[in-house]
Amino acid sequence: MEGTALVLTNNQLGKSNAKTSHGLIRGSSRYQIIGVIDEASAGKDAGEVLDGIPRNIPVFATLADATGQLGKVDYCLVGVATKGGKLPPEMQGIVMEALSRGISVVNGLHEAVGDKPEVAALAAQSGARVLDIRKPKPKDQLHFWTGRIKGVTAPRVAVLGTDCNLGKRTTARLLTQACREAGMKAEMIYTGQTGWMQGGRYGFIFDCTPNDFVSGEVEHAIVTCFEEEHPDVMFIEGQSSLRNPSGPCGSEFLVSGEARYVVLQHAPGRTYFDDNEKAGCLIPPLGSEVELIRFYGAEVIAITLNTQGLTEAQAKAWQGQYESELGLPVVRPLEEGVGRIVKLVEGITGKAR
Repeated sequence: MEGTALVLTNNQLGKSNAKTSHGLIRGSSRYQIIGVIDEASAGKDAGEVLDGIPRNIPVFATLADATGQLGKVDYCLVGVATKGGKLPPEMQGIVMEALSRGISVVNGLHEAVGDKPEVAALAAQSGARVLDIRKPKPKDQLHFWTGRIKGVTAPRVAVLGTDCNLGKRTTARLLTQACREAGMKAEMIYTGQTGWMQGGRYGFIFDCTPNDFVSGEVEHAIVTCFEEEHPDVMFIEGQSSLRNPSGPCGSEFLVSGEARYVVLQHAPGRTYFDDNEKAGCLIPPLGSEVELIRFYGAEVIAITLNTQGLTEAQAKAWQGQYESELGLPVVRPLEEGVGRIVKLVEGITGKAR
């Protein structure tokens, strides 16, 4: 643990825009999450707001309230993921307040908060730091694809999705943890800012990496993990989806990372990519995504469902329908766990008990 941390959610704690905070509330091995700043949910437990599970993480209305009750805090983490990656103007005030109190700020948005002169000056004055973790790495720290992936013998399971913001990282994390509990040596390759904040050791931040280096960074993360950890299985966190026109992504994990197995996440309650009806881009049928992945040379071993916007009865109905149509296990990971998929992974790795 690098220190204690508060998560800033800009009154979005219960909404999908706060997905970074959702991941941090569910767990982090990098920071000890001791509270959330979200005036709209103040007085509640952050876990109960997220998914009804108490996690002893209190929600405060203000930073002053939090520090008054908790005492010393090391970090404030920007817990929102906005379209375009801009820091909401109303959040800059709390960032400045944190720095003035000597609390370092970790920002995963595209906008580099530390480059703002007033922010940099205040940080220098107080001795606090600003970590803009989505800043592109210097070119000499990036990697081209080399073919070293051919020497990796551990199976890779890519957790892909039919759209962005579906919970792919959460599912990958659940699978990694469940496989470890089942006796396998499982590792996760993170590909986003939240994975880094949660303490991921192997990976990179995909969407701030220049395109020429993406395939090499995928390969480098997998090869490094394999050589250092010798895992039984690796789960690769997917980004966006293969056919999302606002950010098509995923083929790199299948082609450059040679992931031969896929867990495919889908939200039956969605009709349009990014929930953007104005753009008019329909999410293709689930079966066609399974076929597309097969053409890439990979096998979908299971479907996982994001049930947002559905009643339990509706979710179960979709679950049964997809199992019948596709002949694949269909799992609701947040509601019923990922044990059924772990059994499949045991078969892939030869670790079945």
